[in-house]
Amino acid sequence: MRLLFCSRRSAVRLAALPAAALLLAACGSGGDSGTADGGKTVYMLLPNTTTVRFTTQDGPDFKAAMKKAMPDVKVVIQNAENDPQKQVQQVETAVSGGASAIVLVAADPFIAGGALQKASTAKVPVLLYDHDARGGEAAAQVVFNSLSVGQNQGKDAATVLADGTAAKPKVIARIYGNQGDYGTGQYKKGQDESIKPLVSAGKVKVACETYTPNWDPAKAQSEMEQCLTKTGNKIDAVVVMNDGTAGGVIAALKAQGLTGKVPVIGGQDADLQAVQYILLGYQYSTVYKPFKLQASKAAELTVQLLKDGKIDKSAIDGYVDNGFMKPGVPAAFLPVQDLHADTVGTLVKDGVWTWKQICTGPAAATETCKKEMG
Repeated sequence: MRLLFCSRRSAVRLAALPAAALLLAACGSGGDSGTADGGKTVYMLLPNTTTVRFTTQDGPDFKAAMKKAMPDVKVVIQNAENDPQKQVQQVETAVSGGASAIVLVAADPFIAGGALQKASTAKVPVLLYDHDARGGEAAAQVVFNSLSVGQNQGKDAATVLADGTAAKPKVIARIYGNQGDYGTGQYKKGQDESIKPLVSAGKVKVACETYTPNWDPAKAQSEMEQCLTKTGNKIDAVVVMNDGTAGGVIAALKAQGLTGKVPVIGGQDADLQAVQYILLGYQYSTVYKPFKLQASKAAELTVQLLKDGKIDKSAIDGYVDNGFMKPGVPAAFLPVQDLHADTVGTLVKDGVWTWKQICTGPAAATETCKKEMG
């Protein structure tokens, strides 16, 4: 898939994570499709519950940003729960229910094309959020710089695997994300910039590589278990693509007593568990994507659609090729930041997590937590 860049947006200061009670109210799978006070209704359709950030942060953050920008607009948040066909039905329901706009985090990039066509026929504008959707028309897409995510992950892998030699190459497993996703392709492309030269030089050997349907941590665990069986537990590192799959891999390593011995590289999303794993030495890093920034940008573009029926050109940085629109879906690209054990405090500074939340369970015994909790 082709990604064209024009410029980058700067990050903004993040606010605190909404309370659990608000989360439950915001992310339920139901919701009245009527309008609020005669106003408009926006549907935000999430893909799954396995990528934790969508339900814990993106959904509530988008709803809060819309509430601030246009208080009379009703926001209905629904989750496809890993079922792409269910999401298509949700789009149909939103359209028939009089949706003014749809913010779509596609559950499947190809199946979502049918949903885009249904919305387009009904003249309901669709803003793509994070995930791509192929084969249909969208007003715009708000996405983090996916290639940069993969490049950071690849550089981390090269750092960990630096002492591999042709005589004794480092043996690794590569656990990818959902096959066909725009992000998966860009993450792999970015990772390959650093990993492929090591493979070509004989310094790294890829023993196992596989895609993980729907980014499911349980499937990632099963994939890693199969790899450990295949290699007789002789793995030097595992390269993944997000924190959910990293967690599945770590569960498989833990069962074999390998946590802390086999580094897991390539997380992203700054999940709470991942941050704890980083402090414990189980996971090497996570790529931090300021979710509140993405939700805020999505709300900004949604407001433009509701008020003007189109996206202002000044909000667009480039295009994402979705195999349908030319030159692609107009996109706003957002910046990312690679975090390690010595920089996870950025998440506390930005209000994503507190040290009290991070420093629980085994993580409480880490030197970082002892220092921060006093």
